[in-house]
Amino acid sequence: MTPKLRLQPEARGIGMTGQRARDRLVLRLREQGIQDERVLSAIGTLPRHQFIDEALASRAYEDTALPIGLGQTISQPWVVARMTEALIEQGIPKRVLEIGTGSGYQAAVLATLGMEVYTVERIDELLRSARRRLRQLGLDVRSRHDDGRLGWSEHAPFDAIIVTAGGAALEPSLLDQLVEGGTLVAPVGGATSQRLLRMCRTPEGIQQQDLGAVVFVPLLSGVQ
Repeated sequence: MTPKLRLQPEARGIGMTGQRARDRLVLRLREQGIQDERVLSAIGTLPRHQFIDEALASRAYEDTALPIGLGQTISQPWVVARMTEALIEQGIPKRVLEIGTGSGYQAAVLATLGMEVYTVERIDELLRSARRRLRQLGLDVRSRHDDGRLGWSEHAPFDAIIVTAGGAALEPSLLDQLVEGGTLVAPVGGATSQRLLRMCRTPEGIQQQDLGAVVFVPLLSGVQ
């Protein structure tokens, strides 16, 4: 069942952070090729300005990545929408693992669509902030402070996995935690040249589809 968001007045926003700004963003995403109305509805509902620093709130509904501190960013809304759309093309998965919680916005989109979300973040300060935001919105997301490259084996296998940081190659441990028939979406490549890949695990092996060029922060090892 899709959760009902708990929106306080500051989350609803006014002016450049209000519903009209969210509606304009949805229109822009639709014009740029995002077709899944479930994804557009989630983005049109979620208060993205609550996931960034107050000083940048007026830019929350621009279609651009924004800094969230500690060398990390909240992804461009089009990228969030495209990755989510690719993840649910064959149906909304029940259980999804996210690698790289960041601000918590991508996890919030997934949870708003009714998925059981498990998310891993290597930077403790970011994770604590993300947990607070998700809790304030009434979204039940399970989170862990750990090296995301390891996944979350205790809760594996997952119906879907989404990776929000780029690595030169996909971590085999993540594919191992994907159910047969499951979908993994991740940016793969170097710091300046990454491709967004969708991988489906079949009885014959991994089927891979290139969804285009993207730029993400690097997928790093360890925790901080």
